Amino acid sequence: MNSVVFSILLIIVGLVLGCVVAFLINTFRENSTSKKIDKMLQQAKIDSDKLKRDALLEQKEEQHKLKVELDREIKEKKEEIKQSEARLLQRESNMDKRDEMYQKRELALDDRESKLTESLDEIQNEKSKVEEIKKEQLELLEKISGFSKEEAKKQVMRQVKDSMSREISEYIRECENDAKLTVDKKAKELLVTSMQKYAADIASDQTVTVVELPNDDMKGRIIGREGRNIRTIEAITGVDLIIDDTPEAVVLSSFDPLRREIAYVTLDTLIKDGRIHPTRIEELYDKVCKEMKQKIIEYGNDATFELGLTKFDPELIEIIGKLHFRTSYGQNALQHSIEVANLSGLIAAELGENITLAKRAGLLHDIGKAIDHEMEGSHVDIGVDIAKKFREDTVVIDAIASHHGDTKANSTIAVIVAIADALSASRPGARNDSLENYIKRLTQLEEVGNRLDGVEKAYAVQAGRELRVIVKPEEVDDLKAHKIARDIKEEIEKTMKYPGTVKITVVRETRAQEEAK
Repeated sequence: MNSVVFSILLIIVGLVLGCVVAFLINTFRENSTSKKIDKMLQQAKIDSDKLKRDALLEQKEEQHKLKVELDREIKEKKEEIKQSEARLLQRESNMDKRDEMYQKRELALDDRESKLTESLDEIQNEKSKVEEIKKEQLELLEKISGFSKEEAKKQVMRQVKDSMSREISEYIRECENDAKLTVDKKAKELLVTSMQKYAADIASDQTVTVVELPNDDMKGRIIGREGRNIRTIEAITGVDLIIDDTPEAVVLSSFDPLRREIAYVTLDTLIKDGRIHPTRIEELYDKVCKEMKQKIIEYGNDATFELGLTKFDPELIEIIGKLHFRTSYGQNALQHSIEVANLSGLIAAELGENITLAKRAGLLHDIGKAIDHEMEGSHVDIGVDIAKKFREDTVVIDAIASHHGDTKANSTIAVIVAIADALSASRPGARNDSLENYIKRLTQLEEVGNRLDGVEKAYAVQAGRELRVIVKPEEVDDLKAHKIARDIKEEIEKTMKYPGTVKITVVRETRAQEEAK
C-alpha cells in the first residue's frame, strides 16, 4: 500500500518537474527567437537605408546625365537657329538686290518701249507716204501705157503661161523619150538584182511517196487477210497503195499532199509498231490527224519567223501552214509563197517601198489555195475573203485580188507581188511539166527500152525515175543484159530531157515449171 502511494507521489513529482523544465525550455527559446528577430529587423533596416542611399545616388547621376544631354541638345538647336537666321538674312539681302535689279530692268524696258513706239509711228508714217507715192506712180504708168493694173497683170501672166507651157511640153516629151529608152533596161536590172540577192533551192512535190519496208514479208501483213488491211488504209486515208515487185518498198499515190503525208506517217508507224489490223489502223489514223494539225501550225509559225513578220491571228497561222500540203504544178505552195514574199521584199527595197508590207502581201497572195478544196470559188476570191476576215491591210487585199490580173492593181506593192509571183513560177525547174508532157516522157522512155532486140517488155515506174526492162532469157544471156542496160542509158541521155536521174534495171528470169499428177 505504502509502495503504491510512494510510486504515485514520485510520478506526480516527476510530472511537476517535467512541466517546470518544459516551461523553462520554452521560455529560453522565446527569448533567443526574439533576439534573432530583433537582429534581423535591425539588419533589414540597415539594408533598406543602404538601398535608399544607392537609389538616390543613381537618381542623381541619371538627372545629371539628362541635364548634360539636354544642355547639349539646346546648344545644338541654338546653333541651328543661328545658322537658319544667317541664311534668312542672306536670302533677304539677295532678294533686296534682285528687287533693285528688276526695278532697273523695268525702267529700261519702259524706256525701250517708248522708243519703239516712236519708231513704229515714224515707220507707219513713212509707209503711208510710200504707198501714196506708189499709187501716184501706178496711176501715171496706167495713163502712159493705156492699160490698167489688172489688164497688164493678165497680159503678163498669159505670156508667161504660153512660154512655160511650151517649155514644159518639150521637157515632158524629152523625159518620156529618155524613160522609154531606159525603162526596159532599168526594169531588167531591178529584176535581175532581186533574183541574184535571193537564191533558194527549188522545192517541188511529186504525186507519189515511197515507204521503205524492213523486209518483203511486211507487204503481206500490210495487205492483210483477204486484203482487209489495205482496203482499210485506202478507205480512211483516201490514198492508193501500190504494192508491186519493188523490193522492200510500198508506193503511196495521191494528188493531195496532206492525205499522202498522213497516210505515210500512219503506215510508217504501223510498220514500226508491228500491229497491223483495221482497228489499229483507225486508231493511228486519228492520232496522226491530230498531230498533223500541230505540225501545220509549226509550218505556219516557221514561215512567218523566217520572213520576220508578226501579228498574225492563230487561225491565219494555221491556214498558212496548210499551204505546205498544197501544190501548184508540182511546186510547194508554202515554199512558193515564202519565195514570193522574199522577192517582193527585195524589189520593194530597190523601189523604196514598205518592205514588211510587201513581204506580208507576198506571203498571203496565194492563201486561198490552202482551203480552196473546202469552199467554192477561185483561190483569189477565197484569199480576198480570208484577208478581209482577219482585217489585213488594204494593200495586202489589193495584192491578193490583182496578182493574176483579175482586177487592176491600185498600189505599187500589188504590182511588185504580181512580178514576184511570175518570177517564182518561171524559175527553171520550179514547176513540173504538164500532164501531157509527163505522159509523153514516160511513153518515150518505154519506147527506148522496147526498141532493142531481145527485150520482151519495158515498164517506166517510180514516176519515170526507173525503167524496168524484162528480156527474153533464151535470147539474152547475162553479159548481153549488161550491154542492153548500157545501150538504154546512152540512148536516154542522147535523146531525152528529164529531171533528176533515171535508173535502168534489166531483168532476166528463167522459170522451170512442172505439174505433178
